[in-house]
Amino acid sequence: MIFKFIFRAIIVVVALGFVHVTNAQEVKFATDNSNIPFSYMENGKLVGFDVELWDAIAKEMGVKYTTTPMDFSTVISDVHIGQIDVAMAGLIITRTRSNVVDFSKPYYEGGLVLLVRSDSTIKSVDDLKGKTIAIKNGTSAFPYAIEHLPNTQRHLFPEIDAAFNDLVNGGVDAVLFDAPVVMHYAATEGKDKVKVVGGVLEQQSYGAAFPQGSQWLNRYNLALKHLQDNGTYAAIYKKWFGVNPS
Repeated sequence: MIFKFIFRAIIVVVALGFVHVTNAQEVKFATDNSNIPFSYMENGKLVGFDVELWDAIAKEMGVKYTTTPMDFSTVISDVHIGQIDVAMAGLIITRTRSNVVDFSKPYYEGGLVLLVRSDSTIKSVDDLKGKTIAIKNGTSAFPYAIEHLPNTQRHLFPEIDAAFNDLVNGGVDAVLFDAPVVMHYAATEGKDKVKVVGGVLEQQSYGAAFPQGSQWLNRYNLALKHLQDNGTYAAIYKKWFGVNPS
């Protein structure tokens, strides 16, 4: 009896220790702090599609997390060196980024579009020769412009809001950026001041970034799939974009 009691006590201690270690694992999550409608500060609180979707995924995974709002240009490098466990910051899955981080299954499909002032005569990228375009630093718009728009001047901005403001104030002729962010701005703050011209220039898939070999990647993908299957993903998507996911 004594030996059975001791054995059971050891099992309980080990089990409690395992639970403690598991619960102690806290995922370090990072996102952009100025990427409407994906992630941005509103009334001192971080909100947006990426923020809300990650919270639902984290709950599905059964993990606690801390959030670090950060500048977009440092997100990939911080994930790569392991400072961050997972990042959702409107990150386009590209070959270059995939060389240094592991991406989740895509959680959003988008693309690049062109934004001009409402009185502009620019109708598409074909009219950009000799023009000045604004691009957010570190985004996929830059390599696209280098490859497809060589006869333009490119002004880099740390934040997309600054690029929008420069466009409205006449500092640049156009802004090249992600469709959902551009369209949200055109329908809200930029209404009657700017317009989107041409179609989607390049289809893009957004993914969550993880350090290579991360233990969290597969669990994230499974959680995302479950939320897509049970309707939670669709509800969050419609809340932020006004339509159901295609």
